[in-house]
Amino acid sequence: MPELLPIKSIKDISTDENLFPGTPACAGCGGLLTLRHCLKVLGEKTIIVNAAGCFTLLSIYPFTPFKNSWLYTAMACAPAGAQGVRDALDILIRKGRLSPEEDLKVVVLTGDGAAYDIGLSSTSGALHRNLDFYYICSDNEAYGNTGFQWSGATPFASRTGTTPAGRINQTGAELSKKNLFEIWRSHNPPYIATTSPAHPVDLVNKFKKAEQYKGPKLFINLSPCPPGWSTDPSHSVRFAKLAVDTGIWALKEAIYGDVKHTVVPGKFKPVEEYLKEQGRFAHLFKPTRQKEILKKIQEKVDQYWNEVRSKESIKK
Repeated sequence: MPELLPIKSIKDISTDENLFPGTPACAGCGGLLTLRHCLKVLGEKTIIVNAAGCFTLLSIYPFTPFKNSWLYTAMACAPAGAQGVRDALDILIRKGRLSPEEDLKVVVLTGDGAAYDIGLSSTSGALHRNLDFYYICSDNEAYGNTGFQWSGATPFASRTGTTPAGRINQTGAELSKKNLFEIWRSHNPPYIATTSPAHPVDLVNKFKKAEQYKGPKLFINLSPCPPGWSTDPSHSVRFAKLAVDTGIWALKEAIYGDVKHTVVPGKFKPVEEYLKEQGRFAHLFKPTRQKEILKKIQEKVDQYWNEVRSKESIKK
């Protein structure tokens, strides 16, 4: 399939809707906004295989906000469910009971708990089998549906339900976020990308580009979570933009392992601009400013982009 022409402006995004309002999702959910744009590209001929998580609440019989079909699975096995759906569609087409024009795209929809932790082995198996599917991870950096507990996606120094900051542990989460992009890239799938609800043109173009490839097409979307991040729901897109502007969230893609950064700020803002208004990082600023932890976070971001500049032609 040839690559669809990229769009240049938010005005070029389709006005067709496959995800309708009135869902049980939290106000300001960054993942829901991104999913809406994803489905504009994927279209109505899509079946969503959902891993248990926040988005499980979206489609509860007899109500659904989707035009698309929906299959619910346990947290650990959504890619295995997708394999079954893909196999069934292929068999029906081979037997002539379904025309190629009636084929459906198979999309796995998970949170970071399933993607980074509980369902990682199932995803690895699907990648190894070169399963033709889309995988969309809404990454709010914790187990948001059960009380915002620590996950493998939780960034260093974040407060969660299981990594509280206090007199004994003033840091919050003491481990760094897993590099899921590189874990997936080690399997050499056709397409991987990171996305952000603050950059819908970049997001839509990545999904358009992915359509030309047969095999796994995987996306990690930063999903601001007002209840878990302790932020104003009306500011979710602003926080998503700050994550990119400070360099904390890198927008990039990998085509058969070849990495390219797709949005690079002309001048990076200090990481504090992103951290200081989020309740999950409030302990880094009050009652005392934790200079060493803030310095460590900034240095890690700077190190990442210095490594990127050494590999790609990106100006400092």
